[in-house]
Amino acid sequence: MSSKNKTTATKDEAAPALVPKLRFPAFRGTEGWKEKRLGNEGEFLSSLTGKVGGDFDVGEARFVTYMNVFSNTFVDPKALRLVDVKEGENQNAVASGDVFFTISSETPEEVGMSSVLLEDLENCYLNSFCALFRFSKSKRPNPVFTGYLLRQPLVRDYFTKKAQGSTRFNLSKDAFRSLPFFVPSPAEQQKIAECLSSVDDLMAAQARKVDALKTHKKGLMQQLFPREGETQPRLRFPEFQNAGEWEERLLESFIAEFRGKSTIQDEYEVMTSARSGLVRQRDYYDNDRITERDNIGFNVIPPNYMTYRSRSDDRQFYFNENNLGITGIVSVYYPVFRVINGSNKFLIELLAAFSRVVGKYSVGTSQTVLSLNQLGRIRLPFPPTEKEQQRIASCLSSLDALITLETQKLEALKTHKKGLMQQLFPSPEEVEA
Repeated sequence: MSSKNKTTATKDEAAPALVPKLRFPAFRGTEGWKEKRLGNEGEFLSSLTGKVGGDFDVGEARFVTYMNVFSNTFVDPKALRLVDVKEGENQNAVASGDVFFTISSETPEEVGMSSVLLEDLENCYLNSFCALFRFSKSKRPNPVFTGYLLRQPLVRDYFTKKAQGSTRFNLSKDAFRSLPFFVPSPAEQQKIAECLSSVDDLMAAQARKVDALKTHKKGLMQQLFPREGETQPRLRFPEFQNAGEWEERLLESFIAEFRGKSTIQDEYEVMTSARSGLVRQRDYYDNDRITERDNIGFNVIPPNYMTYRSRSDDRQFYFNENNLGITGIVSVYYPVFRVINGSNKFLIELLAAFSRVVGKYSVGTSQTVLSLNQLGRIRLPFPPTEKEQQRIASCLSSLDALITLETQKLEALKTHKKGLMQQLFPSPEEVEA
């Protein structure tokens, strides 16, 4: 442990104390955070037998599922399902301040995720695939502070190292009981809880703004494109009010395949066509990992050309333009083409608006394939002039730019919160030093 964080131990507290990198002014120079062991602060209680599938929405008891715990720092009562709890089956109803942990996961990095219940919910139980921990009343830390505490790097690092297994990773009750964590005074706990809660409130408000813009775009697309079987959209820009009806045309008259192939290893940068757009593969995967090492013979995609993943598990296909400003290469499973007699953006949005129709043309069973030839056989409605395509594309592009801007603000808040968490709580390096 670094010397700057050492404090003199008292007779009542033999464990060392730590000082985080960032403290609020009122607490600078005060005593360090005291180490606790989870097993000494309360007890684990039995939870309700696991419920699945048809067990949901058939009873009156609320049920905290594995995903409720895994996904959220604090339990969201609105997200809980209803189940029927039979006589003798109920174990322990949950209470405000209880902590829930996942005890198993497919990766060691995801095991031991926690969620804290902040309010009393009558007739509510926890899935037995999770662990239920209840602090002793005299030892219970601030519940909001606890939620953030158990999601910070020191705890997550501990659980990752304690996870055992090969295809499935688990945590034992002893691992949970031995969990070390550090707590400051109740007043400092409250201050940290208020600070991080305010950031969460900002993030929630920003997320609602992003969702509202996405919902607005979805509604606008439903107005700007004709519905199946119709020849006029519900909404048309004034200059095209009398331009005539839209006409169904084969997509093959709007697309031209590009057959360029890479001839040497790493001739161009490898790209991935994802649901979120065309991205550099080194940005898409963690640690700059390139999934395909041998990329000779990949499809070349020049700037402003389009591609899509031709295989789908749900008959949904996502079309992307290379707007990265460089020539790239994509797997042979990604056909490359250019748009003729039209707008790239318009075609992308048209295909999204008629995604159900497009999906019908894919062939296969568990995984379906949509070849470029099959794509060309699809008939979709087009406006009578290319100018109207451009006008619609421009409108939706402006909205996309706004969504991107607001999404970036949300990501900045997430980064800010992550940095605060790293500064407001002691780090694993400080504990191990």
